[in-house]
Amino acid sequence: MRLFHTSDWHLGQNLHGQDRDFEHACFLEWLLRQLKLDQPDVLLIAGDIFDTVNPPVKAQERLYEFIVSAHEQQPLLTIVIIAGNHDSGSRIELPAPLMRRLRTHALGRVLWLDDGQLDAERLLLPLPDASGEIAGWCLALPFLRPAEVTGAQLGDNYLRGIGQVHEWLIEAANAKRKPGQALIAISHAHMAGGSVSEDSERSLIIGNAEALPASLFGPSISYVALGHLHKPQKVNGEERIRYSGSPIPLSFSEIGYQHQILDVTLDGETLVSVEPKLIPRAVNLQRIGPAPLAEILLQLADLPNIDLLADIQRQPWLEVRVRLDEPQPDLRHQVESALQGKAVRLVRIAAEYAGNGSREGVEDGTTLIELDQLTPQELFSRAWQDSYGSEVDEQTLKDFAELLQDVQMESEQP
Repeated sequence: MRLFHTSDWHLGQNLHGQDRDFEHACFLEWLLRQLKLDQPDVLLIAGDIFDTVNPPVKAQERLYEFIVSAHEQQPLLTIVIIAGNHDSGSRIELPAPLMRRLRTHALGRVLWLDDGQLDAERLLLPLPDASGEIAGWCLALPFLRPAEVTGAQLGDNYLRGIGQVHEWLIEAANAKRKPGQALIAISHAHMAGGSVSEDSERSLIIGNAEALPASLFGPSISYVALGHLHKPQKVNGEERIRYSGSPIPLSFSEIGYQHQILDVTLDGETLVSVEPKLIPRAVNLQRIGPAPLAEILLQLADLPNIDLLADIQRQPWLEVRVRLDEPQPDLRHQVESALQGKAVRLVRIAAEYAGNGSREGVEDGTTLIELDQLTPQELFSRAWQDSYGSEVDEQTLKDFAELLQDVQMESEQP
C-alpha cells in the first residue's frame, strides 16, 4: 500500500494582508500531477485544511474542486481529511455524506455514545489497495479540544483524556483488523520534542502543556501521519511518526527549509520507506535585514528590476527589518522609494530600536517588539506584569487560554 501524507494547507491564509490563493492553487495543481504520476492508494490530509474556522468561499472552493478533480483522475483513490485546531470540526464534516461518494472521509470531531464510550467505529476507516482489498485501517484523530476529552467519564485532565481516547481507538482497531492489515494513524497534535516555527503556529492550549508523548502510538501502529507543526520532521527520531509540514511557507520564519509531502510505502504491516517529495515554491519569501537603514537601502537598490514580461503573481513577498537608533517618521517612504521599479512585493517593514536612550521607555540593547510579533498569551502575560508587577500564574494562563479558545470558536458553526 502506498500513501501520500500532507497537512497544514491553511487555505484562505493571508500574509500580512496579502492573499495566498495563487500559491495554494499552484500547490494543488502540483499535487494533482503527483497523484496522477504515482497513483498512491491513499491521500492523508492531517488537519488545518483552512486557516480560520470561517474560511473565505474561495478557499472552500479550492478544497472541493481539488477533491472532485482527484477523484475524476483517480477513481480508486481514498482521501482522509481531519480537522486541525484552525478548522471548524463541524464545517469539515458538513459535506461528509457527499464527499463519501468521492471516496473521501472527512472527520472533524470525536463523538461519544449514550453509555459514555467512545464512538470508535466512525473513526476507523478501511484503506483499500489497488486491488480493492482492505490493506489497512486508518485511525482518524482530529484535533481534540478540551471539551471533547474531559468531563464525567474522563475527568478534568486534558492529557489523560487524550491518552484514553488513543488507548480506546487503538484497542478497537486491533480488534477489527485482520493479520497483515496495517494500522495507519492520522492526527493533528503537538508531539513532545517537535520543532516549532517562530510565528505561524497557534498554540493548541498554552505553552507546551499540550505536548503529547510519542508513546501514545504503540508499536502496532505502522505509520503516524501528523499535522500541526509546519516544519517536516520525525518525532523522537522515529521513521514511522512524522510531520509532513505545510506545503508553502506560512510566515517568513519558514523560508529556511524545503516544503514537502511524504510518500509512504508499506508491505502488509511493515513500513518499507518514507520519501519526501519536494514542492516547488511558486512564490519566494524574501527577508532583508535586520540592518541599519543605510545598509538596508543599499540592499534594496541591488534587487532586480521588474521584468515586464514576467508574471507579477510570482514576484517574491518581501519583509524588511530595519535597525534604528531613533524613530524615522519617513521610514516607510524611504523604503518604498528604494523599491520603485523592483521585482518584489513589500508586505512588512519591521523596525527594531536598539537605542541610544533618546526614546522614552526604550533602554540600551532592548528591542521594540511590534504587536503582530506577539501571541495573545504573550500580550496577556505582559499586561498582567504591567498591572500587578508579578509573573502571571499557570492557572490564570490556563483560564485565559480557555477564554481565548471560546472566542476563536464562537463562530465555528457554519
